[in-house]
Amino acid sequence: MKSESSSYERQRVGQAHLPRLAPEFYRGDAFVFWTLNIKDRKTGWLTPAWYHAWQLTLVHMCARYELACPCFVLMPDHAHLLLFGINPLESDQRVAIEFFRKQLSPGLAPAEWQHQTHDRVLRAPARERGAVQSSAHYIFENPVRAGLVPKWEDYSYTGCCIVGYPEFNIRADDYWERFWRCYQYVVSKVAG
Repeated sequence: MKSESSSYERQRVGQAHLPRLAPEFYRGDAFVFWTLNIKDRKTGWLTPAWYHAWQLTLVHMCARYELACPCFVLMPDHAHLLLFGINPLESDQRVAIEFFRKQLSPGLAPAEWQHQTHDRVLRAPARERGAVQSSAHYIFENPVRAGLVPKWEDYSYTGCCIVGYPEFNIRADDYWERFWRCYQYVVSKVAG
């Protein structure tokens, strides 16, 4: 394992790319806050049908790459999502996000994704429940900060995804209690 000081240094993956952590930081049980921007901040692509395509593709991505998404929000010119790895050996968020963007790209036309996503890998103590829930609240509050709705609960293009649990409601009072219980359960199933 790399030393504490060098392991968190950002590595360039090319001259025209944002700096990235080494691939291992996106694998296993990583918690990552992703931002997917639309090139030139184009709008007009966010419709109820595209939202449905997002949700369906998110379920497939989470199943295929063994991830959970406690929260996401789609804004008129970008999207935010928080992903948690479930399988310490198989989950790979960089590959998952590449798959996700590729699958959703045709529905964006004539808009397209910005060349590269932005990410923030959460490390301790940002992985603690209270800190994660604060990050999620920040994501959910995006439509309020943008002046789209008075309360985040009023915004339609938001949600979560844990494969096999379609009944989760991010607006329910017990959402976080239920999410953490379910997340621990699916992680324990993988650990066997």
